[in-house]
Amino acid sequence: MSCEHTVTRAFSHLLRRFPFIMRMPYLVYSRMQARYTIGVAAVILDSADRILLVEHAYHPRFAWGLPGGWIDKDEDPSSAILRELSEELQLNARVLRVVHSAKTAPNHIDLAFQCEALSPIGNLSHELLGFRWVARADLPEIKRFHRQAIEFTNEQIQGDETWERV
Repeated sequence: MSCEHTVTRAFSHLLRRFPFIMRMPYLVYSRMQARYTIGVAAVILDSADRILLVEHAYHPRFAWGLPGGWIDKDEDPSSAILRELSEELQLNARVLRVVHSAKTAPNHIDLAFQCEALSPIGNLSHELLGFRWVARADLPEIKRFHRQAIEFTNEQIQGDETWERV
């Protein structure tokens, strides 16, 4: 065992006995790291394989898109999309899987989840003007990230069907 490894082991043992020693270096390190906002979006298909799109009241460039929103501080991403669906659409759903992630703007990351609706859509929040179920061939102009999330969801579903047939 090298001298360097022995020192590392001794320091590690010290930290395990007195974990508060790392609090200050951790705080300094965490303040120096990049900060990102994180958005979440849901790809939800109905029984006719149509995609749920919503008309966002406050999105001037692409009014229509996937339902979603922002992750709150210390919120789990899958909890965030379920909260957004409940708040904006009064829709109960469950997360099936992550289908896409990308850095879509400076200091911003978007995550897309495939979700399954467990209830009908209720009253819309003030953030939405409407909703509709759209066939893939009839998608309006939407954000690139949303289109990719829909494509990746379709690919994963096709992969699931192939896997199930084997």
